[in-house]
Amino acid sequence: MTRQIIFHGDYFTDFYKELDIKVKQKIQYVLELIKQVDRVPEKFLAPMTGYEGLFEIRIEYQSNIYRIFCCFDSGKLVVLFNGFQKKTQKTPKNEIEKAMRLKDEYFKQKRQKT
Repeated sequence: MTRQIIFHGDYFTDFYKELDIKVKQKIQYVLELIKQVDRVPEKFLAPMTGYEGLFEIRIEYQSNIYRIFCCFDSGKLVVLFNGFQKKTQKTPKNEIEKAMRLKDEYFKQKRQKT
């Protein structure tokens, strides 16, 4: 089982470029896990309750917490959206809203191509 990971826009890459090398390595490890493992542990990938089809990739490095929003497409494709460093217990609503907007945008663009 292999999932393909694609990026919608530059949101994820812009976030990723700013990170420390060790954090990047941890993100790469988790993305590889998501690509390869059939049932990804919720510690690394979890659905966002109340937000249809939206998932968050969870990365912890030292005492820092990072989140990357994504969704699945055709069961196998993981589409990555925005990422951010989490500073509080609650996920910032503006980040979730941004991810939902990007998800809608992605599927709208996909429909226009077919």
